[in-house]
Amino acid sequence: MMALDPDMLLRAYAIGVFPMADSRDAGDIYWVEPRKRGVLPLDGFHLSRSLAKTLRSDRFTVTADVAFADVVAHCAQSTPDRPDTWINPQIERAYAALHARGHAHSIETWQDGELVGGLYGVTLGGAFFGESMFSRCRDASKVALAHLVARLRCGGYKLLDCQFITDHLASLGAVEIRRSAYVSLLDAALGVGAATGVVIGDFGALDRLAGPAADGATPPAPAAIVAGPISGCRIVQLLGQTS
Repeated sequence: MMALDPDMLLRAYAIGVFPMADSRDAGDIYWVEPRKRGVLPLDGFHLSRSLAKTLRSDRFTVTADVAFADVVAHCAQSTPDRPDTWINPQIERAYAALHARGHAHSIETWQDGELVGGLYGVTLGGAFFGESMFSRCRDASKVALAHLVARLRCGGYKLLDCQFITDHLASLGAVEIRRSAYVSLLDAALGVGAATGVVIGDFGALDRLAGPAADGATPPAPAAIVAGPISGCRIVQLLGQTS
């Protein structure tokens, strides 16, 4: 069985391929390159009135990169509507290594100190590849995705890859496109800024936008682990702006 190492993963994402396992207990992984790809245009996120109200209420506390391993573990758990998962231990270890390198991030949704929702994915250049999300109470994953979209827009990202379209994602603005169109978007997201020196793919930009560092400290580097939380009102404001 060939080990799934971080460098291999990044090379795969750069050409539009990602790994999956047949089940939680599967010993091997296989590579997937869908003919049709789900993407969520960053200027096309559907912020419903009810979701905006939930965000403004700050009923959930939302953080970034505080509990990456826990989010992945929750995504790998079986649920009544999803008895098995494609996330096996090999995939968990590989993405933990990517997270340690600053190439994988999580968004966590908390309620009364309990982790009730979240998502994780891979970042490369101006592209964010969403891997999986989970929700243990109503709107928890929607709130996490809203925070992610706001964060990516602040960080200069150009592509949010959802891999496969679902009714849940479609209700939030995701669309399905052909592989050829996806490859063009991916190439643009990975190449943008290379010639001009413009900084893209800054996952921590939202945290610096929220306010100056405490005690005049130097703001974190783009790949630094960040904590939040950012107010829901600020997220609604950001999602109301077009890129």
